[in-house]
Parts: sequence; structure tokens; C-alpha cells
Amino acid sequence: MFSISESAKYLRTTRDTLLHYDRIGLLSPMTRGDNRYRYYSNGQLSVANLIRTMQALGMTLSEIKDLKDCRTPQKVEEVLTEQIAQVDEKIKSWNNARKLLLTLIQIMQSVKNVNEQAVTVQFYPTEAIMLGGLNDYSQGKDDYRALFNFYRDMERKYPDLDMNYPVWGLFSQERIRQGDWVWPDRFYFYNPDGYDRRPAGLYAVGYMRGGYGQSTALYRRIIEHINMNGLEICGDTYEEYPLNELSVSDDNDYLMRVMIAVREKPMRKRSEEPF
Repeated sequence: MFSISESAKYLRTTRDTLLHYDRIGLLSPMTRGDNRYRYYSNGQLSVANLIRTMQALGMTLSEIKDLKDCRTPQKVEEVLTEQIAQVDEKIKSWNNARKLLLTLIQIMQSVKNVNEQAVTVQFYPTEAIMLGGLNDYSQGKDDYRALFNFYRDMERKYPDLDMNYPVWGLFSQERIRQGDWVWPDRFYFYNPDGYDRRPAGLYAVGYMRGGYGQSTALYRRIIEHINMNGLEICGDTYEEYPLNELSVSDDNDYLMRVMIAVREKPMRKRSEEPF
């Protein structure tokens, strides 16, 4: 037998909690000593642990008492099985939240100490993303409608997919060659469980401060760098805002990153015009 103080210590709870259980008829001591002190059995400590676990999972003391008052092995097994299903759902939700938070941290850390004035050529490894279909801008449709369709189509195609990640724009090399970088060909977002990939390779990378849609000067600066350094565009362009409304209060201080896939020009092309 364990005294109420010993029981509270082993259960990592308080005497008041055990007294409350006793008052509502949920868990009364096995016996009382001649001194009227409450004493609990080892089995009752296991019951108390289960009560506290069920409370932590969201069951009320009233629901737990109802189960206790009409308990059978079948009934208890049903309740425990239901709680396991809820635990599994919570684990999934918390894991998704953890992945999202880690991704957001990695995105912000990716621009620490960058030279915002420079254009660099860097090798980027492949990265998991979720890539939408081609955007439809016909019949007066705009990028807001295209973004709505992106979310709708993703939810239909991947109903269990976490859609809480920041969404950015992809432009084809044809669009960039034409100087058309207003509305993206596709939308995408990073996701560690993504089914698509941003290809590994060389990217001409530049940064600029400003709100959404203020990208023209940055694109021209990157393209000028490409032309002056014997490079040519060879793939898609990824336009991102590593610092946006999630981390910056003034939209004029958002940090845009543009990544244009490039390669060295073959020697026989070096004398030709850039595009």
C-alpha cells in the first residue's frame, strides 16, 4: 500500500488531484488506516495513470467515470482503440506541423548573410516540391484565379497533402527569354514529402527588396549577368520570397529570390547573340 503523498509522488501529480478523484467517485483509496490516512494499491496507481492519460487525450473526468461505472473488457477495448486512432491523427498533425516549421526556418536561413546586390551562379541540389499544372490566363483570367485553381486542384488530387506552405511561381525558359515574367506558368511550394522535384544544377541567383510583382529590375540584372559571363538559360526559373509577410512587417522590405537555370554556352555559340 502507498500513502496518498507517496502515490502522488509516483504518479507525478498532486494530493489535491487524488482527493478530487475520491470526491467524485472516480478513484477512491483501497483502504484507510487507523489514522484515517488514505492508502492506494499498486493496481490503483495503474488506474490513476490511465485516468491522467485519458484526460491528456481530451476525455473529461465525467466521461472517464461513466466508463469506469459500466466498464467491461469489450467497452474498455473500444474506448482505448478509439483513443489510439485519435492519437495517431494527432501524431500525423504534429508531424506535419513540425515539417512546416522546419521548412520555414530553412527558407529564412537560406538568405542569411547573402549579398543582396550581387548575382551569383550556384549549384543547387535537387529539392522536393509540389508543382501545379499550367496556369490558364485565357478569357480574362488572372494570376489570382490561377492561384485559386492551383489550391483547388492540389486538394482534389492530394486530399491528405499539407497545403500550408508558401506558394511561389515558376516561369519557363521561353517566357524568360521573351522578357515576360509577370504571371508564372505554374505555382509550386517546397514540401519534404513533395512528389515533384526542382532539378539539381547551376542557377543564376539574384535578390531584391520589394513587394510582390516588383521584379523587373531583378530579372534584367540577372539576365545581364548571364549574357556577360558566357552562360545561357537552359531551364525553368523559380521566383521566391524567402522573407515575406511571415517574417517581415513592411511589404517594401520583402526579400525576393530569382533562380534561373543556366549552363555554359558551347564555344561555337559564344559569338552569337544571347537569345
